Amino acid sequence: MLKLFFKCFAILSFPTLHKLGSGLGCVIYFCSPKSAKIMKDNIKNSKLAKDDAHFKQILNENIAETGKSIFETFAIWQKKEPELLAAVKQLHNWNVVENALAAGKGIIFLTPHLGCFEITSIYYGSKHPITVLYRAPKMKWLMPLIQTGRTRTGVTLAEANASGVRKLMQALKRGEAIGILPDQIPAAGEGEWADFFGKPAYTMTLASKLAEKTGATVIIAFGERLAHGAGYDVYFTATQLGAINTPALLNKAIETQIAQKPSQYLWRYNRHKQRRHALEKQNPI
Repeated sequence: MLKLFFKCFAILSFPTLHKLGSGLGCVIYFCSPKSAKIMKDNIKNSKLAKDDAHFKQILNENIAETGKSIFETFAIWQKKEPELLAAVKQLHNWNVVENALAAGKGIIFLTPHLGCFEITSIYYGSKHPITVLYRAPKMKWLMPLIQTGRTRTGVTLAEANASGVRKLMQALKRGEAIGILPDQIPAAGEGEWADFFGKPAYTMTLASKLAEKTGATVIIAFGERLAHGAGYDVYFTATQLGAINTPALLNKAIETQIAQKPSQYLWRYNRHKQRRHALEKQNPI
């Protein structure tokens, strides 16, 4: 029954999914006071809202975008690759990627929880190999969906543990790309505390270590969710190692990216906490 339920998402169009997702966002917001408080506090703390009216605008849009992101993720995991690639309407700064490929030292794609981060690796993987780091979900029944949905042509998954980090290193040494969510809270011992929008957040050191060891080009990728389910625009921003070589600088780079479209960031994610348990004590690099 569960498999059948998720298969339904493959049938629905993106406009329908996003319309239903907007409603889901409202349900989540009003039925989860704790989540709603985190969302409001994080938006206020970011100081991206110019005034109260702008704050309410970002909040209301973010409530809808949160629901859209959930339904579209389930859909992306189920839909066929040609339909997903057709949903990418425009690429911005693709020349940045071409220059990095020509350099031949690999690419580290940093994709924050902004817009549709699932579409970026699928699009890139349709053209070139990419290994994507992921953290196993607490809800184990999601694991088969994640493995099937994210493993596409050219896309390999690497779990966030010692073995997975070795996979990332091997891919970079081959001159291939890897994908990392840089604003995901790392396991204990795998990060440092640094300000994120003015408040301490436990921040990964993995991306800068990989870049330093391999000389790979660092690119921030962002899949903007277009209005009314019209598809996605994907942006690529080249970033020098010096701009991310400390957790504080990495967070600044993420903040700059979020400021482009604050209504599409995952504000209900509580970055200002540390995971209780480590998957691995130390990174093997």
